[in-house]
Amino acid sequence: GKEVIIANAVIAILTIGGQQLFSFFTFSCPCHVGQNLIYGLAFLGVPALILLIVGYALNNQTWRLVMGKRPHFERVTSSNRLLKCKLVCFVLCSITGRALVAPVTWLAVTLINGSYYICAVSEYVPVYYYGAAPNVTASEHRRILATFPCSQLVPPELTRARDEVILLLRYQSQVAGWLLIAVVVVTVFLSYCLAGCFSPLSFLHFRYWSSYVHNEQELFDEATEQHSRLYAMQHVRKFFGFVPGSENVKEIRIPSLREWQAISGLAFLKRVDEEHYDYSLLHDWALKERASGKYLRIDEDP
Repeated sequence: GKEVIIANAVIAILTIGGQQLFSFFTFSCPCHVGQNLIYGLAFLGVPALILLIVGYALNNQTWRLVMGKRPHFERVTSSNRLLKCKLVCFVLCSITGRALVAPVTWLAVTLINGSYYICAVSEYVPVYYYGAAPNVTASEHRRILATFPCSQLVPPELTRARDEVILLLRYQSQVAGWLLIAVVVVTVFLSYCLAGCFSPLSFLHFRYWSSYVHNEQELFDEATEQHSRLYAMQHVRKFFGFVPGSENVKEIRIPSLREWQAISGLAFLKRVDEEHYDYSLLHDWALKERASGKYLRIDEDP
């Protein structure tokens, strides 16, 4: 929908801005044989990999896929298994498509910029630069080519050769960047076309379904916030003797040292039966202990 397009555009813009800042403040080619390739590929690939992992991690569908469990009472049949596989593949493709926005943008922008590519492959350029002595060895050839990304290290007699090599590598890098963009655009377009062709829903029905899913998620989040707050409020009231925000508080409860110790510490989920969990130590205390203890009356008039 429109929200997805806007979100992807924002991610792409932020990635472009981050790449420019990242290049300006951190990138400095070592201009040394054997190090250029590692350094250039690291700046090309590692941020893209990190962005891909972050894209997966920030997508709620990833965690639904990882943490979702099949009900025990559901009968496993071949048709159910096939439907499950199709659904998993569809969700994976959807998650991957969203996660690839940032890393593909990073790769495309860095290739169009050309600096990382020039640094990485400069020593491997199969060209004979002007002014080179005929008896220069292959290793010396590579050493000189490796210095080409750093203009201050190139001898004056090789300036012309250096400019030609840099132009050649920038051309290759920019062509690769535009080809990557073209491939991604065509792939995304064809994917949407294929998804539309195999969808059992008509165009308007699909728009309605998308709207329904979006609204359902919003309402569910709102209900989750309110429900969890009301549920937690019962346990807090049992511990302190009043509800936060109450105007006419008649008395407050003074928790004992043992009770403070019972709700303090580290805890995650505690399974209490087949269907229920305790969500916290306070929750566990509220369900087990009686609301007895010391109470202090609050005078209404100061």
